[in-house]
Amino acid sequence: MARATIPGSSGSPIPLRLFGDPALQAPCREAGPADGPLDQLVEDMYATMYAARGVGLAANQIGVPLRVFVFDCPDDEDRRYRGHVINPRLLSTAGVMVRGPEGCLSLPGLEAATERHDEAEIEGVDLRGRPLRIRGSGYFARCLQHEYDHLEGGLYCDRLSGVRRARLMRAARRASWA
Repeated sequence: MARATIPGSSGSPIPLRLFGDPALQAPCREAGPADGPLDQLVEDMYATMYAARGVGLAANQIGVPLRVFVFDCPDDEDRRYRGHVINPRLLSTAGVMVRGPEGCLSLPGLEAATERHDEAEIEGVDLRGRPLRIRGSGYFARCLQHEYDHLEGGLYCDRLSGVRRARLMRAARRASWA
């Protein structure tokens, strides 16, 4: 990805994997040298995320089982964070638990109040192998935790229980994309 270009401008949107697809349920593997350059994957992920009007996207959401995600997300103070991370590790979650609305590009049109920590910190590398440490609070912390869950083979609905989970599962079964 060239520095002077807008992320995703040289990428192509790829069809999203939707709830129920086995690609979303399996933990992703670490990206390594055998996977070659990941520039085009990251570009396609940005293009896909923007086309779907999302704030984050994990590689398995487009059927690529690698530990990569992209984001373009504000925090609660409306500071914008845009980037990518390869082979992320969730270092910590902290702050208060906040139950807030959460949706997912793999469950289009649905959302549920989901508990997440108010702060999160992730480390990984960028496309050039340079170390990254990303800290987020508020909505951006929710995004980091959400995308990390995808790479572990989870969806936000896995964090729900009781009536909230039952309601979301009913809505997913009735959805036009199901």
